[in-house]
Amino acid sequence: MGVLGHVLEAAGLATVALASQRPVMEKLAPPRALYCEFPLGRPLGRPNDAAFQRDVLAKAFALLEAEEGPVLGDYPEAIHSDEAPVSCVIPAAFDSSLHPAVAEASGIRKAYDRTLAKRGVTSVGRSIGPDEIGGALEVLVSIADGADWKTAGIPGKNTTALIHDIRTYYEEAALELVDTPDPQGRALESWFYETTEAGKLVMAARTAMKDQDAPFPAWFYMAPGQR
Repeated sequence: MGVLGHVLEAAGLATVALASQRPVMEKLAPPRALYCEFPLGRPLGRPNDAAFQRDVLAKAFALLEAEEGPVLGDYPEAIHSDEAPVSCVIPAAFDSSLHPAVAEASGIRKAYDRTLAKRGVTSVGRSIGPDEIGGALEVLVSIADGADWKTAGIPGKNTTALIHDIRTYYEEAALELVDTPDPQGRALESWFYETTEAGKLVMAARTAMKDQDAPFPAWFYMAPGQR
């Protein structure tokens, strides 16, 4: 964004960037940038906190008043990532004939539906909808058990989009199940990958695809890079 800022300014457009990496902005020296010490992926800070987010934008736009630049400001409040999994009790699965991950996904459907009803919008849908989560998990079961990933029938043939939908389905359901209404940082990510059956299955399928010499993007982006 720092480089793009220079391009747009050269065309006569005033720009302000929200920066999550201060050293990068210091090197690029964009015309105006506001460094916000927030978790990556959350440029406006606290989810669902409209007042906080408006304040971030207000302080960013205030940089337009500077007579000359480059200008690099600092937002006065930091938000540090919490990578400890949230406390989230998943409803018990009653169908022992299903793989634990598939049964688990079925068990949280009502929680997902409640979140959808409250918010009126969902981020599930890049490759599958909520009704297809169970079938997608069954495909991952087959891959984890040794099936050829190329012929296993991966929905949409895009593992990154598929895992996005599965993980988002879980995380949106968790909003109705967690002890806190505003899970911070990577707490939901840690909960999904470290404590849910679906998260463990995703990692097992990811390893199986890597062992089958699947292309790097196909297996690597099934989980955040640090995992």
